[in-house]
Amino acid sequence: MSVKLSRKKSLGFIILVLTLGALIGTGVGEVIGLLLPEGVVHDFFLKAVTPGFGPATLNLVLFTLTFGFTLKLNIIGIVGIFIAAYLVRWY
Repeated sequence: MSVKLSRKKSLGFIILVLTLGALIGTGVGEVIGLLLPEGVVHDFFLKAVTPGFGPATLNLVLFTLTFGFTLKLNIIGIVGIFIAAYLVRWY
């Protein structure tokens, strides 16, 4: 007889793990791309999408705040997200 334990994961934990998977995967993809010679495979590993928004400045007389966010994600980063999702499912 087997007892199945159910652990509910918080949304913050899931987002953190997926983000770490994307960061690690993108970093690995960048390193692989730098080690490969110029060519199609090199370009494949270094090609990335960069969603985000540019800097927005809020001037409050005493100080100025600047906000901006850009995410660089390559193909290995996407693989990292899938691996992280798989690990979250079984953790």
